[in-house]
Amino acid sequence: MVLNIYTFILIFLCGTFVVGGLFFSKKENSVSSYLNASRSIRSASLTASIVASCFGVWILIGPAEAATWGGIGAIAGYAFGQATPFLAMTVLGKRLRKIMPEGNSLTQFVYARYGSKMLKIVLALSLFYVFIYLCAEVTAIAKIVHLISGLDLWKTSLLILISTLIYTLRGGLKISIITDKFQFIIISIFLILIFYYFFLSGEVNISSQLISLKAGNLIDPKYFSGYTAGITFFIAVFATNLFDQGIWQRVYAAKSNQDLQKGFVNSFFIVLPIILILGFCGIIAVSLGQAKDPSIVIFSLLLKNGAVWLSISILILALTLVISSMDTLINAISSLIIIESKKIIKSKSTDFYLSTSKIFLILISCLVFLIASQGMSVLYMFLLADLLCCAAAIPVFYGMFKNDISGPNSMVCVCAGLITGLLLFPDLSFQNSILVGGLFNSHSFPTWISSSLLFWSFVSATLIPLFMIVVLRSKKQKFQFKKIKVLITELK
Repeated sequence: MVLNIYTFILIFLCGTFVVGGLFFSKKENSVSSYLNASRSIRSASLTASIVASCFGVWILIGPAEAATWGGIGAIAGYAFGQATPFLAMTVLGKRLRKIMPEGNSLTQFVYARYGSKMLKIVLALSLFYVFIYLCAEVTAIAKIVHLISGLDLWKTSLLILISTLIYTLRGGLKISIITDKFQFIIISIFLILIFYYFFLSGEVNISSQLISLKAGNLIDPKYFSGYTAGITFFIAVFATNLFDQGIWQRVYAAKSNQDLQKGFVNSFFIVLPIILILGFCGIIAVSLGQAKDPSIVIFSLLLKNGAVWLSISILILALTLVISSMDTLINAISSLIIIESKKIIKSKSTDFYLSTSKIFLILISCLVFLIASQGMSVLYMFLLADLLCCAAAIPVFYGMFKNDISGPNSMVCVCAGLITGLLLFPDLSFQNSILVGGLFNSHSFPTWISSSLLFWSFVSATLIPLFMIVVLRSKKQKFQFKKIKVLITELK
């Protein structure tokens, strides 16, 4: 009986988004609509789209899980790392729209500013991150549905992938933004229901005395691990979001710079408190002894009383979160393939590039299905993708405003960051790295280094490129930003 109810909800919700997406995509056939929604999105729609596409099912898992061992510091780092890039986009987005008004992606700027070698690095890390994100979302929803209803992982994975692909590949970004509006409303309603259950219903025992007794170190301002966790999360999440093609598509989808500013600033003030609240639920779970499995602490709290209405609410929320983020990820991959394949394969037909991207996405989705149906953990690959983005962040965006760093020198900066970051990047045990415990005995290093390898790997990957830029920047070779407009026009 219960299984049938949850299976029906799963099929109904997926089917609703497919039918709605196909209906709205009837008149949206242009490449411009597919890539950037014909640059027509106003601030209210942009806000809804950014929030809905940014929120994946990870918001029910990541912040609370981080809080169980990193406390307040980890929650703050996670929340500001996710929300602050939206403020950064009000500056970076306006800048890119000014120097590359006919563009559609960050990779186009990288190619025009730094050349093909740098493009390959940024394109590879962008695709790698989006692929890992896709795997994580499908894996997570398959596990959540299995937890609630017992449905096999592969069945949920297959249904989610097929339904999202159907309407996303048909309509592109314009349809994704239209469906984001409805998904934003659904997400808002069910988040309010969950927050009501946590903080107002009286069903969850939230006691400051109990938190101090059972989770006192997690709220202690002197908790060193909390600070390192918070800084690590902030650096990793902030840098990675700067390379998210889904966000850059929305930068170019904005009708005007004013719409861009309002949309991204509004998103900051919506996303920040929600992640802070969801993270705090992890501390509540620790105080109540409900954090034995950190990856499902919120579900442990919500499902402990067995209320069917709550299980249904969680399922609808989780499914909407996943679909809203997945259509963005699929669009991001598709747009990158359409834009960058023109440099590899020459064709007079635009439909050729559209078809190529769809075939590539179907193949990628098959790989995602294989990973998700096995329930594999992708956390380690996520962290590796974050590290790659950290090494490239400062060189790429420094060159968006300054003209004294060349393509070859920017490559040196990125490689320096990658090497130092990877030398300190922990292995699967998170106890050793290539440098610490590998080339040299871990006892040769101070405890504050050997016990915080992930933290130092991200710090070094981010700051070493900045140091290299200071050393390598040239006063003689000055890049002319007007070249970008010309080059982008020639490639269209």
